[in-house]
Amino acid sequence: MPNNRLAWPAFFALVAATLLWGGSFIAMKIAMRGFSPLLVVFCRMVLASAVFGLLWRRLGGFRAAKGDWPGLVFMAFCEPCLYFVFEAKALTLTQASQAAMVTALLPLLTAVAAAWFLKEKLEGKAMAGLCLAVAGVGVMSASGEATGDAPYPVLGNFLEFLAMCCAVGYIVTAKRLAARHRPLYLTAVQSFTGAVFFAPVLFFTPFPETIAPGPALAVVFLGLGVTFVAYGLYNYGVSRAPAAKAAAFINLIPVFACLLSRVMLDETLTPAQWTGGLMALGGVALSARPGRKTPQEPSRRE
Repeated sequence: MPNNRLAWPAFFALVAATLLWGGSFIAMKIAMRGFSPLLVVFCRMVLASAVFGLLWRRLGGFRAAKGDWPGLVFMAFCEPCLYFVFEAKALTLTQASQAAMVTALLPLLTAVAAAWFLKEKLEGKAMAGLCLAVAGVGVMSASGEATGDAPYPVLGNFLEFLAMCCAVGYIVTAKRLAARHRPLYLTAVQSFTGAVFFAPVLFFTPFPETIAPGPALAVVFLGLGVTFVAYGLYNYGVSRAPAAKAAAFINLIPVFACLLSRVMLDETLTPAQWTGGLMALGGVALSARPGRKTPQEPSRRE
């Protein structure tokens, strides 16, 4: 029977991953000031792949069992491939904060998928926390105002929803693969596959005549801080937590994104948005708070 307890190392890894992912929306907006969206995605994949290339021996190369290859390919195809196709376009049509709001749908989608495919139990407390978090994000989204950076917010938010559907496939598949593969290995597969998938953009995407420091640094952050570190942390958390509980932390992304958008992009937060953010934080604390090990529960090697 699956272990529903969430240990503290996994808890902190998931929080750190969502903090970096929240910053990725702002970094993507900044990077797109100097580069085309898909070129940004390709560059971040190449940077992460270069780091994994240096760690190749420690990862042991691609030594997956024959039966694991379909799962590895499907995981990487869902995310980063299709995921970033949808999200890169979405961020050209809607605000970074609004796109981050849509990520609140991911935990509920993942909880249903995990119950169906992984036979994970849906706890009443977890579902109540998820509903509270989604309601909080809904308050944040409804109280937000469109700006000139969001010419088609409805379409942009819909594309972000499609990206969340792809993320569900990634999380559920990664949970299965984590039983036999290290988190860094799974992250490396995602990076290498993404670099190959997005390589054709070099043939039809124009390069900027000048490279501004801001967008260039944003690309470096996306490639190393997000694609390498954040995915590694999240894969670690997924490997040591139920998929539904790991996905609950996604509710923190819009909170972090709104806070960082205020600082980096000068987007304002209304009192209603602050209230919604606190609701989202409370929902995550309720649904994904690490539990205590009972005396009857056998110890598990990490």
